[in-house]
Amino acid sequence: MKKTIMLLAAAILVNTAVFAQTTWNLDKAHANLKFTVTHLLVSDVDGSFKDFDATIVSSKPDFSDAKFSFTAQTASVNTENEKRDGHLKSADFFDVEKFPTITFASTSIKKVADKKYKVTGNLTLHGTTKVVTLDLWYRGTIVNPMSKADDAGFQVTGTIKRSDFAFGTKFPAAVVSDEVEIKANGEFGKGK
Repeated sequence: MKKTIMLLAAAILVNTAVFAQTTWNLDKAHANLKFTVTHLLVSDVDGSFKDFDATIVSSKPDFSDAKFSFTAQTASVNTENEKRDGHLKSADFFDVEKFPTITFASTSIKKVADKKYKVTGNLTLHGTTKVVTLDLWYRGTIVNPMSKADDAGFQVTGTIKRSDFAFGTKFPAAVVSDEVEIKANGEFGKGK
């Protein structure tokens, strides 16, 4: 009898933990995913992805246990230059036919200051998966005056090396910097 009660209590605790988690969905109208590289050592070139999605799953209001994931469609790369965008989509860079997505799935989150975190996870780019750590700023949660639902805001920044992903290997760092700066902003609506 005692064993049955303990098993029942454990099942209730597990179910409570599962139901306590909330999924937050990206508001694509209030989000962006950008990158910056340096060209010929003297000029920064900015780009973005026009087609991407992200979700957050968390059970804590400060998001200190959050799991982040995103997917970007490589064919949506946009640098405001049609010729350059075509080259970026080719096998020299994104190779969009072979590698149609970039994905990230967090594996841990560490609070470093008020509303500031380090998020570590697996980034898959150009068919290669590497562990990366990015800076996360939780900008707060508000009640959206239009939807009357909770919205949370985040900014993610960081730097990756394209050489880690065998990306654009024909082009040395003197032509296109090895370091790629990433910056993403997004509002997320609390799931029902």
